Amino acid sequence: MDTTKDDFFKNSVLGHPAGLFVLFFTEMWERFSYYGMRVLLVLFLTSASTGFNPGWAWDRKAALALFGTYASLVYITPILGGWLADNKIGYKMAVVYGAVIMTLGHLFMAFETENFLYLGLLFLILGNGLFKPNMTSIISHMYKEHPEKKDGAFTLFYMGVNAGAFLGILLCGTIGEKYSWSYGFGLAGVFMFLGMLQFYFAQPLFGHIGDKPKEAELGETKSTEILEEGETGLNHFTLVDKILMVVSAVLGILYLINDPLYEISKMKGYENPINLFPFNVGDLSGQNFAIIVALISFLILITGRIIRYSTVVRDRMIAVAIFALFTVFFWASFEQAAGSMNIFAKDYTGRMLDGGFALSFKIINTLIYIIPLAIISWVLIKLIMVSYEQIPISNTILGTSFVIIWGIVLYLLYKEFLEDKTEIPASWFNILNSLYIIAFAPLFTKWWESKYNPSAAVKYGLGLILLGVGFGVLALGSTTIPQGAMTATVSIMWLVFAYLFHTLGELCLSPVGLSYVSKLVPGRMIAMMFGVWYIAVAIGNKLAGKMGGMIDEITKEYSMTTFFLIFTLIPIGLGLLAMLLNPLLKKLMHGVR
Repeated sequence: MDTTKDDFFKNSVLGHPAGLFVLFFTEMWERFSYYGMRVLLVLFLTSASTGFNPGWAWDRKAALALFGTYASLVYITPILGGWLADNKIGYKMAVVYGAVIMTLGHLFMAFETENFLYLGLLFLILGNGLFKPNMTSIISHMYKEHPEKKDGAFTLFYMGVNAGAFLGILLCGTIGEKYSWSYGFGLAGVFMFLGMLQFYFAQPLFGHIGDKPKEAELGETKSTEILEEGETGLNHFTLVDKILMVVSAVLGILYLINDPLYEISKMKGYENPINLFPFNVGDLSGQNFAIIVALISFLILITGRIIRYSTVVRDRMIAVAIFALFTVFFWASFEQAAGSMNIFAKDYTGRMLDGGFALSFKIINTLIYIIPLAIISWVLIKLIMVSYEQIPISNTILGTSFVIIWGIVLYLLYKEFLEDKTEIPASWFNILNSLYIIAFAPLFTKWWESKYNPSAAVKYGLGLILLGVGFGVLALGSTTIPQGAMTATVSIMWLVFAYLFHTLGELCLSPVGLSYVSKLVPGRMIAMMFGVWYIAVAIGNKLAGKMGGMIDEITKEYSMTTFFLIFTLIPIGLGLLAMLLNPLLKKLMHGVR
């Protein structure tokens, strides 16, 4: 695809080139598969091993240890995938290879055996590393000569992200819970594969964008060293920097592998549970000692590099580091959605409806299925109308995908209306996040563009406080659950309101982080700092699994309310701290807004 001024709007859809919407649907199917699998994993592992659709009856701590490691690693591998695409294979083939590897990962998980489960998760982690960073890279290159259109392009692209998450959770979750876990995992793989095919056959739309980099271009990139505002020289990695990097990376990865291995083997009653750190240092276990050393090494590395920069760059990077620290704790709480909140929905919420309540839910659920799918289908028709002659195979595959989706949706709704009683799938509550984002994102966009746009620190503070309020709702709703209870039937409305506050918090904080990294960090260092940022998110996701895995211990010793109060008080306290740090952060940012 030629991105010159004359050809940019040729074959446009909603004011953007058709290629953007190929990326829209490719990302949609990838998010469909990612969130479809993600919402099922903990539910499948912790469900009873008897009944019409048996799970594996794992204890919650082991299941959440595995989930935490998976969720953490999918934010680390994109650092390697981005480098590989930049330097070796190009963005387009990185996306294709990543999609194929993830398709195999979903296929392996559909076999429902332990070895295939681990192999499937490994393939999903590796495939995601190739796929995730390179879709946005293609968009950035498409709009290189049209920066004024980039914000709108990314807004449309992230609609695809939310559409995919919504459909994946709804369909894979419902089919996995109500029919077969294998069908749920398998469905995620089917649409990942179809998404890859429609992208592969649409490559004529992209021209040379995302091709394998030429050696001459790489040489030019490597030899160009531009100093930006406040810089007095380049900050090369020293031998000590490299040693600290290796130590923190190796120990961190070993910890991520060891944690679920240890918990799973302990759950299975091994006399000697698997442990890659079979030693103690004083009162510390080998695993805890290793992760402390890894964190200290990482902090020394970051601190040592920051203080070697000139004043303006140093201060701005300190601001990024502070935001990254708040980000860790935000995601450690927010990602309970796929862990402890899923368990709460499955085991502690009254999801069986009858009479008027059942009928009301069926009507609401029908609208939830049909309206978003109709809107996305309309976008698909617009794309096919302007690009069918150029990419007929891609559009045929995409159209067939939607025929299958409509068939599944209509079948599920038909079966639901035949039932006298309705049991809401535990996974269903996860779609509320996507629905709330679609409903409230335009309001937040207008707020950020108005004269009342708050500072970054205030946005972070609001995000954390709203997140804490959401958990406060769950803490209040849990007051009737007896101490140590493994099941209960509290109202579904507690989860409905909790997800509302969590989404409002996400809208305040999530879009802000990467935006400020790009504004505060000199251009030639953005890739490295994005990597650091993803590491912060990865740490948050692993913490989510570790903290969520304490649900049984805390509920048994104290109460379910106490468990959710931890996630109430910590985010609210950190939110207030972020607001108090507003003057300091403004000073550190040196005029960046």
